[in-house]
This record gives sequence, structure tokens and C-alpha cells, in this order.
Amino acid sequence: MKPLRLMAASALTLALAAPAAWAEKIPLNTLSSYLNGITTAQTKFTQIAGDGSVSTGTLYLKRPGKMRFEYDPPNKAYVIADHGVVGIFDEKGDESVEQYPLKRTPLNIILDETVDLGRANMVTGHREEGPSTIVKAQDPENPEYGYIELVFTANPTQLRQWVVHDDSGSATTVVLGDMQTGMSLSQRLFNFQDGFVADR
Repeated sequence: MKPLRLMAASALTLALAAPAAWAEKIPLNTLSSYLNGITTAQTKFTQIAGDGSVSTGTLYLKRPGKMRFEYDPPNKAYVIADHGVVGIFDEKGDESVEQYPLKRTPLNIILDETVDLGRANMVTGHREEGPSTIVKAQDPENPEYGYIELVFTANPTQLRQWVVHDDSGSATTVVLGDMQTGMSLSQRLFNFQDGFVADR
């Protein structure tokens, strides 16, 4: 496991390394406009779970409300968000899917139809750290659901990673690769009934 953790740390460092110059904090309205401008996106990711385990895979995003984490072999699990529900498909392919409301996860903030980081009590932290701008955000109506830390770089504005702190106190980090946007993504990627056989 130690080599995997070192790889994950390297991926995180690379994600935040460019540009090297110290940058000014990106305004919240600029970040909101950037997120609202994303309709579809696809990128490789490295995930570091709360227990230190590391996974890699491909992320598909279709706003509003749709997301798919597809893990690399030998991991056969999927996580799909659609129609306000998050489903976890385990690698055994069981018909029963663990489900919970999307609104109960801080990821709902970036998957919402309209992202407004300027909304009262949503952003509880907004700081500059080296070349990055880090935003700590929560559901202002349900802060008990946890919060998300979003890491952006500028010129051009780009989402580089996030850390979800859930209501159990666990933190999951997702480091994003070079995000491609604006492509056509099949709805079948996000259909629960298609599960493991989604047709791109």
C-alpha cells in the first residue's frame, strides 16, 4: 500500500504545481461561473479514501445532477449519481445497490443546476495557498451533511481536486487529471439499471 500512497501524493503535488508562481485568490463569482459553464466533463482521477486506500479511474460528469466514478481494473465497482440519488455498485455485481440521497453529500453543491458560491452561509472558507485557491463549502440549510473543499488553479480557471468531508467525519480526496469538457455523454452512463454495462 505504501507505493500507492506515494503515487497518490505525487499526483496531488503535480495537480497543484502549475503555474509555479504565487497566484491571487480567485473570486467566488468567477468560480461559480466556471462551474456553471461545465455541462459535461471527463477526466482520469486518483481517489484517496479515509482509510488511506488509493484507487484510480475515470470520472464522467453531466450537470446538473449526474456523475459516474468508474474505477480501473481490477476494481469493478462504480458509483453513479442521477435523479437525486447516489448508487454504489459493488464489484460483485449484486442486484441490490446501496443508495442514498445526493443532497446528503457535499458533491451536490457542484452538481446543482445553478452553483452560487456567494449564497449566504454556503462558503465557510476561501483562501489562497501557493498557486491554488481553496474553497470550503457546505449546504447552508444542512451543514450537518458535511462539507467539501474545492481546489482551483487560475489562468485558465480549472478544478484540480476536491476533498469531501462527510457526516461521519471521514474525508475522501479526489485528484483530477486533465479535465476535458463539452463532449457528448450517453445517458446510459448514469442509468442505475444499466449498472456495469453502460454503453458510452
